[in-house]
Amino acid sequence: MPPKVLMLGWGFPPNITGGLDTVVGELYEQLEPRDDIQFELVLPDEYAPEDREGIHGVPTGQGDIITRIGRLAGDFADIASEFDIIHTNDWFGYNPGTRAASTADLEWVTSFHSLSQDRNVNPPEREVQTEQRVANRSDHLVAVSDFTRRRIKEFYDADARVIHNGFSSVEPTGEDIKAKYDIDGKMLFFVGRHTDQKGLSYLLYGLSKLRRDDLTLVLGGTGHLTDQLKRFTELLGIEDQVIFAGFLAQEELGDYYASADLFVSPSLAEPFGITIVESLSVGTRVVACESGAAELLPEDCVIEVEPDSDSIADGIEHALSLETPIEYEERTWEDVANEHVEFYNEILE
Repeated sequence: MPPKVLMLGWGFPPNITGGLDTVVGELYEQLEPRDDIQFELVLPDEYAPEDREGIHGVPTGQGDIITRIGRLAGDFADIASEFDIIHTNDWFGYNPGTRAASTADLEWVTSFHSLSQDRNVNPPEREVQTEQRVANRSDHLVAVSDFTRRRIKEFYDADARVIHNGFSSVEPTGEDIKAKYDIDGKMLFFVGRHTDQKGLSYLLYGLSKLRRDDLTLVLGGTGHLTDQLKRFTELLGIEDQVIFAGFLAQEELGDYYASADLFVSPSLAEPFGITIVESLSVGTRVVACESGAAELLPEDCVIEVEPDSDSIADGIEHALSLETPIEYEERTWEDVANEHVEFYNEILE
């Protein structure tokens, strides 16, 4: 009998396109049609696609994520009673996973896509405690990279199986972003949330140390640090070299990556790094701090730097000096799906 697996997610592309949601969506698209596994999803009803086979939308109402997940937990446990394995993701799966595991004879898998310590300089104690409970209570843990596996061991003294994410790609439309912003020279690009985790202050300080008038940094995205970062560019005297592009829709990203001479990811913690592989998909080299994606790539595709302005400046200079095209082996989502099915079968054996 093929394994019967029920996964709990939060969002589903294109309704929500975060890293975790991309993984959940890609796994569903790969696994749902297969004959060697029965794979279904539970999602909050407001984020679930309509009329898709095997996707259960559960209303969660108003409130914070903890309250809403609490409302979903009972339905998740009821649905899970017909399955062999439940597969939750990150800390928010604790309540539903515990309910299901306590009421049915099944195996509980949790994937960690990032830890609270990755997302926050001062992680909320409640999140940290919940992640510890997830690590203790789950029967099996999966990490999206060796980077994440090591951090799970460091912070929660638990072992995890590494199943790397697949490589997402983007499609340019042909728009010249340099022409759009009247950029005459080299273009550096970043897109993501403007939070402490993303290390943008190190990037801005590094740009100021390069003392090159031919460099323009385009910062996509927004966040609670955006205004502070704008003031920082003024203090550094580089406001004419930095463009705050604001929110960028997914369909625009291909042109930004393709127009850039380099994509720069100065994140303090990047458990995988979907933006890294998106950039590479259009042939744009990357400068990045340690990331899970780099574990699968040649060194000249991703120039690894430290979360330090001098290191980032040196990495940018080095990357701009490279003239050879980037070459790498793509990791497909079919590869990811195959490894999950292999893992599920190992569990049941």
